[in-house]
Amino acid sequence: MNRALNGEGGQEPRWLSDEEQRVWRSYLHATTLLEDHLDRQLQRDAGMPHIYYGLLVQLSQAPRRRKRMTELAIDAKITRSRLSHAIARLEKNGWVRREDCPSDKRGQNAVLTDAGFGVLQRTAPGHVEAVRQAMFDRLTPEQVKQLGDIMHVMAEGLQPQDTGADLPWLR
Repeated sequence: MNRALNGEGGQEPRWLSDEEQRVWRSYLHATTLLEDHLDRQLQRDAGMPHIYYGLLVQLSQAPRRRKRMTELAIDAKITRSRLSHAIARLEKNGWVRREDCPSDKRGQNAVLTDAGFGVLQRTAPGHVEAVRQAMFDRLTPEQVKQLGDIMHVMAEGLQPQDTGADLPWLR
């Protein structure tokens, strides 16, 4: 941010140092490039964006390959509206189906179909290779551990512990 900008109430904001600014911009640049790289690989190999692949992975790891839609939205960190749109697209491909939740008549489960599991099995090796080439092959084992530790600390600090938090995936 520009150091000439004033914060509210006349208090001077805690501006980023030059080093923090460099790290922040590098982080933004790298994460944007990584997400684009993974999206392009998955579009090329399976005709789906990265977010859809993540939904299929979550369903593949759930008991009986099914998960309540609200839980899926929370785990994917996306709004229920965006999830509903994604599931509709995955249903159109025959990779997922919805079913009523037996324990709650208002709820629905997303279920990974055999066709969806098949596309996941075919796509996973190329996706893992894309992740490995873009990220892990470029880091030393020590850097991998450090990055994991850093991301864990950041995620814990950003995930509110109270159940009343106003988060998009809880709406």
